[in-house]
Amino acid sequence: MKRRVIVTGMGGLCPIGNSVEEMWDNAKKGVCGIDEITYFNTDNHKVKLAGELKNFSLEEYFDKKEIKRMGKFTALALIASKEAFKQSNLNMENEDPNRCGVNIASGIGGLDIMETEHYKGIQKGFDRVSPFFIPTVISNMAAGTVAINFGFKGSCTCIVTACASGSNAIGESFRAIRDDYADVMICGGTEACITELGIGGFTALKALSESTDKNRASIPFDKERNGFVMAEGTGILILEEYNHAVNRGAKILGEVVGYATNCDASHITAPLEDGSGAAKCMELAMQDANISKDSIDYINTHGTSTYLNDKCETMAIKQAFGDFAKDILVSSTKSMTGHMLGAAGAVESIFCIKALEDNFVPPTINYKESDKDCDLDIVPNVGRNKEVRFVMSNSLGFGGHNTSLIFGKV
Repeated sequence: MKRRVIVTGMGGLCPIGNSVEEMWDNAKKGVCGIDEITYFNTDNHKVKLAGELKNFSLEEYFDKKEIKRMGKFTALALIASKEAFKQSNLNMENEDPNRCGVNIASGIGGLDIMETEHYKGIQKGFDRVSPFFIPTVISNMAAGTVAINFGFKGSCTCIVTACASGSNAIGESFRAIRDDYADVMICGGTEACITELGIGGFTALKALSESTDKNRASIPFDKERNGFVMAEGTGILILEEYNHAVNRGAKILGEVVGYATNCDASHITAPLEDGSGAAKCMELAMQDANISKDSIDYINTHGTSTYLNDKCETMAIKQAFGDFAKDILVSSTKSMTGHMLGAAGAVESIFCIKALEDNFVPPTINYKESDKDCDLDIVPNVGRNKEVRFVMSNSLGFGGHNTSLIFGKV
């Protein structure tokens, strides 16, 4: 018999908040976290906007020695993990550390460190780069650092599936507990690559919005959408086996009930134009959850604000849900946060669980021009009160990766 998997802790930072409660409060209000880039001079860049963290400094959380030994993406994951661990009220003195694991993803890892150390190497010689370069730049170090901090000795992994990474990390952690390989998992995604090379690379791909109006840059499902807005952040969940959590008196925030992942096997950056790959993934997730199509009340979409993604995801939802698609509330919180790449699905999973808790669906903000190819109920501009039983979170990544997670109330 498959074991039930529930959520007992959440932590996060994103462009609309430096804690889960602040993030959710601003998501409910429809706050826009997009603004001018401050991390570097954009005079020679076409792209001027991004979703940077606000009122945030690593010095508030770590001393200089600690900061020197961590990439920013790792530091963000550790901050959020501590928030989630505190909420979960876990006590490691009562746990078998070998049954506690970590799966924290990052799509790119320490890109900021790569740039800094490469410039240093050119100027001073490559034998002079930091001795911490390798252990701070590699993508798995967020997971490793979190495991070391909490003493989790079970499986410690880092999934890299581009913009589906965070969702895959949660899904695989769900399977690890459900299939009795672990009792507790810290999981999610983290990303911090608003850098000259990061912005430049995605600009060259014609993937980013070049709008200079922060309210018309990240506009999912809007007819005038013209690219996504790069953002940074992290989302961390603590998952537990149901009886394990109940026996220790933990507060249950929600339940992971279904997960699926597949591949379009079509193109390195573009989704299948008919949406069939993502549709199949959603169908498989519902089969995994053993729920019917009319059970899903809300879908937090991938909704990047690129022309092809939003059109194809709309088609995919229609294929997967048929006549029920028109009755499902469908929004993109990337309209507020921008696109956090490997962290996106993890932060959006937090929004899904909060939607279950509050019976509230966050909006797709800054929506003006309707598009006949994106004609679902996208909850435009103002969030909506609604009894929510099951929610789905979709993430799609370069390489054709599709991931769907389903959360439910306990």
